[in-house]
Order: sequence, then structure tokens, then C-alpha cells
Amino acid sequence: MGIIAWILIGLFAGIIAKMLMPGKDPGGIIITILIGIAGGLLGGWLGKVIFGVDSIDGFFEISTWVAAIVGSLILLGVFRLFRSAKH
Repeated sequence: MGIIAWILIGLFAGIIAKMLMPGKDPGGIIITILIGIAGGLLGGWLGKVIFGVDSIDGFFEISTWVAAIVGSLILLGVFRLFRSAKH
């Protein structure tokens, strides 16, 4: 997939992750996109390592979106832990 597809998946995965984990988060849309993109990569890697599946098949594949959203949820939780530990 191209960089544009990763940005789009990251944007939507980050937004979905924020909807699934509501709360006050510092940062705006840029942080959401970055968490989503990194979450997509993390989700794909975890799917391959833990389950032995290629979870990043294509833009319209459900496995790509599930991996991106799960990865984004993990990273959003980690981000919140580190932000709350600082304050």
C-alpha cells in the first residue's frame, strides 16, 4: 500500500480508537493520525508475530482495518499512561 493509503487508514483508525476510548487527550488531529499510522503498523506486526497471519492485505480488507484499530487502541492506551504519569 502507498503512503497515502497508510495516512487514510491511520486517520480513520485513530479516530475510531478515540471513539472507542473516550476521554480527554492532549494533542489534536496530528497526534490522532500519528497514533493511527503507528497503530496500524503495530497491529500488522502483532498479527504476523502472534497469529502468523498477514494482516495487512490491502486497503479494503477487514483484517487491515481491524489490525490498525487494535494497534491504535494499544498505542492510545500507552500514550495516555505516559501522559498521566508526567502530570
